[in-house]
Amino acid sequence: RRLLGEDPATPIAAIARHAGVSRATFYRHFGSRDALLDAIRVEPPKPARMRVLETAADLIGHRGLHAFTMEELATAAGVSRATVYRLFPTKATLFGEIVRHYSPFEPLLQVLAEHGDRPPREVIPILTHTFASVAEPRIGIMRGVLLEALSVHPDAVTGIQPFMPEVLGGLAGYLARHMETGDVRPMHPLLAVQAFMGPIAFHLMSRPLARRVLGFTMPIDEVVDELTATILGGLAA
Repeated sequence: RRLLGEDPATPIAAIARHAGVSRATFYRHFGSRDALLDAIRVEPPKPARMRVLETAADLIGHRGLHAFTMEELATAAGVSRATVYRLFPTKATLFGEIVRHYSPFEPLLQVLAEHGDRPPREVIPILTHTFASVAEPRIGIMRGVLLEALSVHPDAVTGIQPFMPEVLGGLAGYLARHMETGDVRPMHPLLAVQAFMGPIAFHLMSRPLARRVLGFTMPIDEVVDELTATILGGLAA
């Protein structure tokens, strides 16, 4: 408990040595590191990649992508500088992976993969509730990511560029198909995507302020229902 409480990555050999037993004795009693961690209720260490991503997302949310160095990121994540550069050779690579990992875009594309043959009046409510449920717990990170993306800094653009055509292509393609069938009124597909995502995103980002200043406490599901009705009305042919 003492060693693993201080460092969950402590080698089994070190635990056995401090306990005054052989490694064979350890494995006879516990069988594996995970079994020992479970027995003393210590969480197993997160993989280095996840520690770096979580730390970088927190730093971006509080300070911005360019307010910290990769060396500072390595120290904060508890890994070596070499590990950071091996996982993410550039800040552009790091930013792109944060967008992919923390944004709600991949869940939205999964919704379209499963329900893309259904009409907007059925699919858009699923999309808006999925967007809100994924984005709300991560809104601090998403705010920082959005500000970085809107800065059009080369690192942000390079990092997000491989991902955005897939996302916009999926959402815009779905809406464009339904413009052809008459379910969605004709407009530029990018504007249709913004009409769908904008109200939910703005509410989530302004929700903490609205709660503190205006005492706004409407449950998020009710908010999404109200905004979805507005979105459907605006997109209707």
